[in-house]
Amino acid sequence: MTPGIVPPFLLDRLASTDDPRLARAAAAARKTLAAPRPPRPTRTRLRLSIDGDTLVAETGPAPDRIISDAANTENLPGRRVRSEDDGPTGDSAVDEAYDGLGATYDFFWDAFARDGIDAAGGSLLATVHYGDDYDNAFWNGERMVFGDGDGEVFVGFTRSLSVIAHELGHGVTEAAGGLEYQGQSGALNESLSDVFGALAEQHHLGQSVEQATWLIGEGIFADAVQGEALRSMKAPGTAYDDDVLGKDPQPGHMRDYVETQDDNGGVHINSGIPNRAFYLAATALGGFAWERAGLIWYRTITAGTLSSTADFRSFSAATLAAAAAEYGEESEEVAAVRAAWAGVGVMEDAAA
Repeated sequence: MTPGIVPPFLLDRLASTDDPRLARAAAAARKTLAAPRPPRPTRTRLRLSIDGDTLVAETGPAPDRIISDAANTENLPGRRVRSEDDGPTGDSAVDEAYDGLGATYDFFWDAFARDGIDAAGGSLLATVHYGDDYDNAFWNGERMVFGDGDGEVFVGFTRSLSVIAHELGHGVTEAAGGLEYQGQSGALNESLSDVFGALAEQHHLGQSVEQATWLIGEGIFADAVQGEALRSMKAPGTAYDDDVLGKDPQPGHMRDYVETQDDNGGVHINSGIPNRAFYLAATALGGFAWERAGLIWYRTITAGTLSSTADFRSFSAATLAAAAAEYGEESEEVAAVRAAWAGVGVMEDAAA
């Protein structure tokens, strides 16, 4: 199954509703679930900044964004409608995707000196207006793909920077060696995309850990939906509680881990546990989350030593190793990471 930002259990709930007010949304969910997913198939710029009274000029790599329009079909890539250095088109989905990819590129470069998805300046490809009332966004191994939503429950997936960065994050994880999209390794795959999605949004807004919302998908629900976003990294299980969609089922601790065969072994549900662990580590360290906690998670996934079938326990050990390599065995970063995993029941507290 190709990763998508909206979990299938949520679409299942929507598809089965008989509420006449949501007839279009229910039909859209059924079409989205039934739609086949397509098979997986250096520029430079000058940036100016102010340091005190000094104008600083820096050269560095630049993104190469190519946005295409599927015109509400399921044919990829669609017609190219905006490329790098083109001005705004006036189509909100096109322009939001273009700006969102740029903001995500800037985050990865500024935080980790990573030049795009492949770390080698490859093009950032995206298609908007995918499908008819398509209620999802996904990474297909080559490009990010965004539906428009049904207008009754979902109102467009390019409206949220965390969604755009989440899908690009799947590409980064894949390029770094990948995590099998099944069970705990699949939940880690989803969690890493949520981490990168949240960090890209925080970086773009200049938010500290205290200022951030830690929400994934804020802004993609219609006003009538009783919920803030698809997921909360701060408090898994609290993102929505809606008459039609039900209550957010994500656990934030191993004692509530969901054993299921659905959704590739619960990859979207159980991602709440490592999401919460990252939030705990980041808030313990304070400041900007991408500077220390984010760097540790990034080093973990890009070190080349992580198994593609890593479970929560082995991933937590890998984050400790990455923290120790970056900051030292006795550092506060190692202590914060250990305490975070203990806080979600994955690892025993060092004091226990």
